[in-house]
Amino acid sequence: MNQRFRITRSMQEDTVVQAITLEECKQYFAGRADFFYSPTFSVIGPESTMTIEGDFFMWKHGEAEIPFRLYSGDLYVAVAAEAVVPLMIEIATDLEADIVEG
Repeated sequence: MNQRFRITRSMQEDTVVQAITLEECKQYFAGRADFFYSPTFSVIGPESTMTIEGDFFMWKHGEAEIPFRLYSGDLYVAVAAEAVVPLMIEIATDLEADIVEG
């Protein structure tokens, strides 16, 4: 099972803007060639497909697409591959946010 992490500013007391906004994420990820925005994320199983609506910033990593989901002012990501960890740290640093598990 993958660990899930949250990139958040909610732990910062002296930050004026705590929520990470959709507009901020769209602008940030637009400058990265390995990301694209999607309003849905689909999980395809052997017998069915589940589609989740939301704000997803999909990272293209080889053959895989790893979702970073913006939800209630935080970005969520599951560590499905080791390469996600340094990327998650880079994104949190760029957005001046913290990383918490859960």
